[in-house]
Amino acid sequence: MSGKSRAVEAEVRRQLEVIRRGAAEIITVGDVEAKLRKALAEGRPLRIKYGADPTAPDIHLGHVVVIRKMRQFQDLGHEVWFVIGDFTGRIGDPSGRSETRRQMTAEEVRENAKTYEAQIFKLLDPDKTRIVFNSQWSEPMSFADVIRLASKYTVARLLERDDFAKRLREGLPVSVHELLYPLAQAHDSVAMRADLELGGTDQTFNFVLTRDIMREYGLEPQAVLTMPILEGLDGVQKMSKSLKNYIGVAEPAGEMYGKTMSIPDRLITKYFELLTDEPVANIRRMAEEMASGRLNPRDAKMRLARELVGRYHGPDEAAAAEEEFVRVFRQKELPEEMGELTVHAADHSGGRLTFDDLARLLKDGGLVASAAEFRRLVAGGGVKVGEEKVSGRDFALDLSSVPNQGLVIRVGKRRFIRLRVN
Repeated sequence: MSGKSRAVEAEVRRQLEVIRRGAAEIITVGDVEAKLRKALAEGRPLRIKYGADPTAPDIHLGHVVVIRKMRQFQDLGHEVWFVIGDFTGRIGDPSGRSETRRQMTAEEVRENAKTYEAQIFKLLDPDKTRIVFNSQWSEPMSFADVIRLASKYTVARLLERDDFAKRLREGLPVSVHELLYPLAQAHDSVAMRADLELGGTDQTFNFVLTRDIMREYGLEPQAVLTMPILEGLDGVQKMSKSLKNYIGVAEPAGEMYGKTMSIPDRLITKYFELLTDEPVANIRRMAEEMASGRLNPRDAKMRLARELVGRYHGPDEAAAAEEEFVRVFRQKELPEEMGELTVHAADHSGGRLTFDDLARLLKDGGLVASAAEFRRLVAGGGVKVGEEKVSGRDFALDLSSVPNQGLVIRVGKRRFIRLRVN
């Protein structure tokens, strides 16, 4: 073996060690090794693919788990192709869904996609990132092209997919356009000649299908690397924009800090492992100290929150967010700044704000997403008007009793608004 060959082999081993860290599955390690060896010998980067459908404007920490791995590939000298699914986003990824997604309009997808670039460059190297939109190659496809693509895979194999099979067993509908989604995603890799695709473990079916489709088109199949799924604030379901259990990378520093402090204690070390550069040995020691009672989980969580906010907003913002959190939540004081809502007593029968009035008011003010969320919060004791906890539909506030300086409404642990009466 020549000196150059030995150097290539040593670099392949070094890169594989970095690539493996934190990965849930690699399909296959042999493929990645062969692609690395060939790219290094030819002096070119691997083309790393990651796709995201802009179903909501925020990129959240669940995405960050994979995007951090993308940055590791960049640091190893490879090129990331960030595929924004402005075309597939209009179909809706059925992965993990128990029902058909609502189809988004082209305008909704475009508006959400506008915010992605600024957010991903909080993590990725712009010089080693190409942002592409899959409408570039999907929009021009004719119906004949779609039929040709569909002919490359069987319905039987598509229906092996867990979420499709489960819905069929339960008598729930599976629409034809949902069957086309994984084929459209595979076509992205065909169009861009991807060397390796990254994603969460919920995408494994789509990724394996993509390898098959690339072979059907006479291409070398992409390798696949999946990362663990990050549970959201509820500690149960994966972090998701549609489930509203996420922490967005573009959220205000105080909101990001407060949300991080609300994650279940059992997820602290997983968040450290997947979202920070903390050495594995330190994370293990932290877990042992929390288990033995030597470390309060609250303190570990504060360190995590400080690190995450510092990463996306800077150390000064992180320090200010922590100071505000301590002041409000540990010392039971009100935040220095909060929004206001003004109501007119004449608009309310008997000058009283009813349970339904309060639900509408908080929804209009952006403190709850829906009346259903308001009812869930009330059931959990999470809504207070002044010092009174809203306990049920018999709630009524005499608006004449609201002082001139207003009355603070608290929703959940972190949302406050001041009610004033005109």
